[in-house]
Amino acid sequence: MALLHNLSLFSTSTPLHLSTSKPSLSIYSFPFHSSHLGFPSQSLSLKQNHHQPSKKLTFSLTESVSSTALIALLSASLFFVDPALAFKGGGPYGQEVTRGQDLTGKDFSGKTLIKQDFKTSILRQTNFKGAKLLGASFFDADLTGADLSDADLRSADFSLANVTKVNLSNANLEGALVTGNTSFKGSNITGADFTDVPLRDDQREYLCKVADGVNPTTGNATRDTLLCK
Repeated sequence: MALLHNLSLFSTSTPLHLSTSKPSLSIYSFPFHSSHLGFPSQSLSLKQNHHQPSKKLTFSLTESVSSTALIALLSASLFFVDPALAFKGGGPYGQEVTRGQDLTGKDFSGKTLIKQDFKTSILRQTNFKGAKLLGASFFDADLTGADLSDADLRSADFSLANVTKVNLSNANLEGALVTGNTSFKGSNITGADFTDVPLRDDQREYLCKVADGVNPTTGNATRDTLLCK
């Protein structure tokens, strides 16, 4: 009788519930009392929910191709941009690399080469007659025998350059930079304008011995621009 009584109490307790509408299992508490099965009163509660997160994969062919093309373009720019091209001039040679190059005998006459970079280049017998070379750099370049007659060389950099036997007749060198061991030995400076060119004393003394003429553009006498005594 006692066993039947206990089973009767168990059957009237909160029923076991399995939900088939959702992927979850719910078991509600079943009270057990010491007077029923001889164990201390306790409650069992277990609830489990299993949610399967949805996964969404989106693939766009257009976006993939665009990304690939962009990466290829950037990679190509890293390989083909030459760091030697420091300045760009306005003439036909403005986009060419002229730094550290052998340009012996090349013809730049009458070209617009503003701020062009000729650093460390070999420019022997190169023709710059009448060229616009404002701010151009001839740093450590070899200009032996070059023709710079009638050229606009204002603010050009001739530091450490070899300017021997160069034709500088009627050239305008106002504000040009001449430092280090720059040499003008054997050069033709008739009519050249050296206004505000910071020459060493020995350079000035040498040039004053051969200075002559008047610059046709500025109207300044070469000797006056050299501050010859």
